Order: sequence, then structure tokens, then C-alpha cells
Amino acid sequence: MSENLIVPTMAEMLAQGKQPEVLFWVGCAGSFDDRAKKITKAFVQILNRSNVSFAVLGTEESCTGDPAKRAGNEFLFQMQAMMNIEVLNAYEAKKIVTACPHCFNTLKNEYPELGGKYEVIHHTEFLKSLLDDGRLTIEGGQFKGKRITFHDPCYLGRANNVYEAPRELILKLDAELVEMKRSKANGLCCGAGGAQMFKDAEAGNKEINIERTEDALETKPEIIAAGCPFCNTMMTDGIKNKEKEGDVKVMDIAELIANAQDL
Repeated sequence: MSENLIVPTMAEMLAQGKQPEVLFWVGCAGSFDDRAKKITKAFVQILNRSNVSFAVLGTEESCTGDPAKRAGNEFLFQMQAMMNIEVLNAYEAKKIVTACPHCFNTLKNEYPELGGKYEVIHHTEFLKSLLDDGRLTIEGGQFKGKRITFHDPCYLGRANNVYEAPRELILKLDAELVEMKRSKANGLCCGAGGAQMFKDAEAGNKEINIERTEDALETKPEIIAAGCPFCNTMMTDGIKNKEKEGDVKVMDIAELIANAQDL
């Protein structure tokens, strides 16, 4: 993978008198988590290859407030949201794309009532639109015929009814898409939503991510595809717990495409 990534900031764009086609909202996970940074990089490589004019907020981006809101701290959420909205509106952002369903859901559904009205798209939907417009071409390559199961992120699937885009991208890789018993509207949470990612597990006899990993392993996949950095972490931990490391990979849809393209 080449390291020559072109990642302009909104401030740099503004200085040149330009407005990008999309603002890429990186999110906390995509910025700071070592595993999720790889997803960010893969997505940027695809944007660069597809000649998409985009920009990031850089240090001006702060947490959307999703964990605070889910954990019940509405005051903190509104403070975080208002700060972000002020920045976004100052740059006259219209279209936002993000690889995190939590950011996606919050920006799309909870910012409008606070004065932040934008067209918000999940990266799988955006990649699908690049494909439909002929700006991105995908060939299966290394994923041809591979068994891939897709885990639906709660905030993408059940909360926002986005089920098809990620699946269509997997099929474009000439892979064999195998569905778990619990999928789409009946999908099961990976265990990280609602700020659960950041707290200790409650009493019980099994972790949710283990239960979900078992669902995935039942399909005998070679790859578990995810569309969320939190799901990626939880499923990866589940695979380690099952000592399947090396046998089964957990990869984001953007990584699958970037790898298929040898970006």
C-alpha cells in the first residue's frame, strides 16, 4: 500500500477558495484507534484513486457526542454537538461521509434539531454510489470465491435501514456472501453500542461479542466483513477468544475494496 495519501483539511480548502464534494468525518475511533486507523487509510486511498474531492476537519473535529448521549449525559452531548455544528456551519458543509455508524446516526438524526442540517452518508453507501457512477471499479482479485459474512452494525442497519450497500459491494468482489441466521433487521448487536464499549461487562454467563462471533463462525466464513470500527473490535476480540486468529479475518468493507484494488 502506498503511503502517499492526500488528505486536505477544510481550512486548507477554504484558503484556496474551494469547497470539497464531501467532508470526510473521521470519528474518534478512526482517528485514535490503531486498528480503525487502517480503515480510515483504506477509505482515503479509495477516495484518492476515485478522484473524489474531499476534506477532513483535522484537529477541528471533536467527538459527535454519541457515547455521552447513549450513556445518559444529554448536557455533555449537546455541548459537543453545538461545538461541531458551529465548525461545520462555518465551513458551509453540505455533504458528510463517515465510516462510523455511530457518527453517521448522530450527525444524520440528532444534529438537525440543534441546527446542524447536512446530507450524511455511510461510507458503504458512498462507495456504492462511486461504483454506480463509474468512478470506482472493483474486481474480485484475491477475494474471488471467498466466503464472506457481513455483520450488520445496529446504527447502520436497524436504526437507519442501510442493508444493501455493504452487501452489494461484497458481491462485486465476486465473493460468496453467506448470511448469518440473525442478519439484517434481525441482526444481533456486537456488544459495543450504547457506550457499552467503554464499560465493564455486566453479570451474565456470556459476553455479547462472543455470542455474535459464534453466529458468524456458524457460516464457516473466511472473512467477517464489518462496516463499523466498534463492531470490528468486538468481532476481532471474539475471534481471538475462539482461538480462530489467523483462520478468520475481520475486515471493514473499505479494506476489502482497497485490498482488491491493491491500493
